[in-house]
Parts: sequence; C-alpha cells; structure tokens
Amino acid sequence: MQKAVFFDRDGVINIDTEYVYKIEDFVYVDGFLDLFRSCKEKGFLLFVVTNQSGIGRGYYTLDDFLKLSAFMQSDLNTRFGFCFDKIYYCAHNAESACECRKPKSGMIEQALNDFDIDLSCSYIIGDKESDIEAGINGGIKTTILFNRYNAKSKADFIVDSLYKVNSIIN
Repeated sequence: MQKAVFFDRDGVINIDTEYVYKIEDFVYVDGFLDLFRSCKEKGFLLFVVTNQSGIGRGYYTLDDFLKLSAFMQSDLNTRFGFCFDKIYYCAHNAESACECRKPKSGMIEQALNDFDIDLSCSYIIGDKESDIEAGINGGIKTTILFNRYNAKSKADFIVDSLYKVNSIIN
C-alpha cells in the first residue's frame, strides 16, 4: 500500500480568484511548488480532489477544465519530471445530490478504487472546511487546513502558509 497526499485545487494549488478555468488566470499559491516536490521526494502518491461547480453552473465547460488540468500537469512535469498521479473532480453544482462533491468522500473513494492507498499514513490539504470534512469522511488520517484567518476547524492542523505543511507531512 502507498501513502498519498490529496490536494484541493483552488486555494491550495492555485490562487483562487473564483472559477479559474483559463490558463492565463492560473497562478500557483506561494509555497505549493516546494511542497509538491517535497511530497514526491518523500514517496507520496499525489492527487487533486476538486469541486468544479462552475461546470455544472455553466460558467465554463468540462473541456475548459480539462485543458487547464492538462496545462498544469504539463507545467509540473516540465519543472520536476513528474506531475499529479491523478486529478479527481466533481463537475456538479452545489445543489446536486451527487456522492462526489466535497464534503462527501466520493473522489477519495474513487482514488482508493484506482490505487492501493494506505489512508492511515495519508493527508488531505484544503482551504475550506468541506475539504477537511471530505478527508474525515473518506478516512484520511491527517487533515490540514490552509487558512490565513485561523478559522475554527475539525482539521488536525491549521496553517497560514504552505511552507509550514512540509514539516507536518512525513
């Protein structure tokens, strides 16, 4: 079994300017690239688990999302020689009764079906409580909330900088 790190996209990987789907609007969050490289060096599988309700709401298309995801994967591969092992997404709007939209754990369950993951030594990093709840609901051992406002949370750790996450993940 392998250990894994699950990353929310908007707000953790890239700066969240609401409904990011254009390559020119995609900017990495400070500290993400160092954290990403470090997690792979520590032997983790790396996954994206992201709600993309903008697709369900008609703000952008699935093709737009897939193009941006391909750009991100290519950019990471160019920088480091590796990229995310898989990107999981929920394209449904918030009103949907789907099982994949965080805080439900459908995307994590899909990763468990696709890979041999040991959740007892895995992590989820998110910027919203729904990310943390998805991790808890999915059985991930350690949850990390990246939030500059010290919000109350069920998370195991709350950090105001992604640079601090590296000392948590081992």
